[in-house]
Amino acid sequence: MFIQPWDAALDEAEWQTWIAEGHDFGLLSVNGLLGRAPLTAPTHFVPDGERLLIHLARPNPVWESIEYDPNVTFTVIGDYAFVPGPWRAKPGTPADEGVPTSYYAAVQFVCLAHIVDEPEAKAALLRRQMAHFQPAGDHAPVEADEPPYGRMLSGIRGLTLEVREVRAKFKYDDHKPVEHRAAVADRLTDRDHALDEPTARQQRRRLNRIGPWKP
Repeated sequence: MFIQPWDAALDEAEWQTWIAEGHDFGLLSVNGLLGRAPLTAPTHFVPDGERLLIHLARPNPVWESIEYDPNVTFTVIGDYAFVPGPWRAKPGTPADEGVPTSYYAAVQFVCLAHIVDEPEAKAALLRRQMAHFQPAGDHAPVEADEPPYGRMLSGIRGLTLEVREVRAKFKYDDHKPVEHRAAVADRLTDRDHALDEPTARQQRRRLNRIGPWKP
């Protein structure tokens, strides 16, 4: 992922907070076997210290590739919007000469994958996931030797992704003048399509922290 200086995370807390705010669904990318294309798998995940916890169905085709090469990337994308060219036209130039762009936040975790197959270890992984996604505890006990989940464990495999590197990008035109960024955020709010409003919030948040961009 290419990151311009003005698109970089301002600190580790920025991307960590963004993930913690509910961005817990991403795309697992694994290296393809020799002569084959890379494989991807969309899935929820749970941050757990320096690891990400996920599980996938046993028939998923990613397993053979992970066993061959456990180096993987997990990507989370959100708060994105298309910004039309006229919104970005420079002052004094025709609106139709403006160059469109995409705004988005993205965090990539470069990881070493560890497959979890032992039943109790899988149950422990699922308990951690359930505590994240169903904190009210409104589910049956997740135990390796008890129904209903015990008999289902053979149909899944767990993964702990040991995070080796984090690449975070917040692409919201932070190198543009303050007035320009504020105006685009207002236009996103007015348009209010799909993820326009959360995108506008990210742009305003970055604007408040950065102010005028200083190379």
